[in-house]
Amino acid sequence: QLRVVESGGGLVQPGGSLRLACAASGGTLSLYSVGWFRQAPGKDVERISCITNVDASTSYRDSVKGRFTISRDNDKNTVFLQMDNLEPDDTALYLCAADWGTCKKKEFDYWGQGTQVTVSS
Repeated sequence: QLRVVESGGGLVQPGGSLRLACAASGGTLSLYSVGWFRQAPGKDVERISCITNVDASTSYRDSVKGRFTISRDNDKNTVFLQMDNLEPDDTALYLCAADWGTCKKKEFDYWGQGTQVTVSS
């Protein structure tokens, strides 16, 4: 069964950058669509980006467009989320999830435990 593990979170100042990684084991991640989600304290989980299994097309939530970039490294069986120009409102637990379906699917099957991102001066 596919397992995904997030890494790369931390404390960063406003305007800074982080690169999150979603590493997979037990399966070939390129066969799955992979989404990045986040949950801030007291708020619902929101999807912020997705990369499909069909053609590697990408999508982004409006609030992160132009600042975040999702990509795959198939040799490493990993999906990355490059986050630039971070803002305090980006503070959240970031989770990745994978699914056999496309990014249009609302529910993803395989979830990691998350990595904390804190943006603060």
